[in-house]
Amino acid sequence: MDLSGKTLGIIHASHITIQAMEPYIREYIPEVEIMHLCDDTIQRDNIKAGAGVIPKVNYFKFAQYAHNLEEAGVDLILLACSTFNYAAELGRPLVNTPIAQIDRPMMEKAVRTGKRIGLLATLATTVPSSERLLDIAAAEAGMQIERKTVLCSEAFEEYSKGNIARHNEILVEAIDRLSEEVDCIVMAQLSMSALAPFLKDTRVPVYNSGETGFLRVREMLENME
Repeated sequence: MDLSGKTLGIIHASHITIQAMEPYIREYIPEVEIMHLCDDTIQRDNIKAGAGVIPKVNYFKFAQYAHNLEEAGVDLILLACSTFNYAAELGRPLVNTPIAQIDRPMMEKAVRTGKRIGLLATLATTVPSSERLLDIAAAEAGMQIERKTVLCSEAFEEYSKGNIARHNEILVEAIDRLSEEVDCIVMAQLSMSALAPFLKDTRVPVYNSGETGFLRVREMLENME
């Protein structure tokens, strides 16, 4: 189905995710018009607040940006941030435009794959929200899961400095170790999708939110009148 004429509005909490999703936009929705709306202060303040704490103002910002994109006439709004994925749930009652969250399809796929799920993250503030989303997906699917979370903070530091190759090396090693203990692995941040080309022969499936997220975006857009 040709989606020319459709517009996707994407809310970013960091400019990093804009670059990370470009390959998936080209692959899955090349004909869709994209409106990026980025506020780096959201990521900054989420990190300052510490793991498990989201400043209330950031939820307000998301609602405001969702409203702005609705006024601009987008067909679908996508939240590209993992750390405050709960904002998508809070925002849905406030706008008429459908809202998707980048990680949700990945979590849903993981709980259908196996009981033991590895969660690999590079940013500490992402861990609580990603674990929560995985638990919600499992509960909705009626599945009992066991989570094994691994945090590789040094990988995010390398990615932020532009050392993508070193970022990938650290994570490939972590995936190799983690895959001995789980049935599948989810990568908690969109920036980790850069690893996908190096994960063709892993012991267990390794899911990234770029592929699963944009497959869902295309599906949602195709199902619109």
